[in-house]
Formats: sequence, structure tokens, C-alpha cells
Amino acid sequence: MRASDEDRQRVVAALERHTGAGRLTLDEFAQRVGVVAGARTLDELAAVVSDLPAEQQEERQQREFLIVLAVAIVTLVLLGTFLALR
Repeated sequence: MRASDEDRQRVVAALERHTGAGRLTLDEFAQRVGVVAGARTLDELAAVVSDLPAEQQEERQQREFLIVLAVAIVTLVLLGTFLALR
């Protein structure tokens, strides 16, 4: 399947995070970004990050849950305040 610009941007962002975590040197990062820029398929993109640990999907889901929970609590407080004032 052909890769989109968004797919390439997502892989570059992952490479930036891995570089920041010390898993890649700046030279390795630059080399892989060059490969990403020329990648035409999703398989080519996957090969660029295949030797790196997978993103922490669980952490992202947990963060999203906490945001939804905070929004729900704020909504309940505002609703309670509105009802108390009526």
C-alpha cells in the first residue's frame, strides 16, 4: 500500500522521539529520515522503525482517558453549579 505524507510525518515524529530517548544517534536519525523521504510504501516506512521498540500505545490511551475523565468532572461541576443557582 502506498504511503501518504501523513504516514511519513508520523514515522519522522517517531524517529525524533527515539532519538530524544537516546536510541538513535543524530547520524542514524538523518539517514533514516532520508529513507523516509524516499519511501513509497507503508512497508518501506515500517522497515525504517522495525528495530525500534513500539510506541507506548497504552500510555497514550491512559492519557486520553484521563483527559476525558477531567472533562467529565468539569462538566458535572458546572452542571451542579448551574442547577444549584436555579
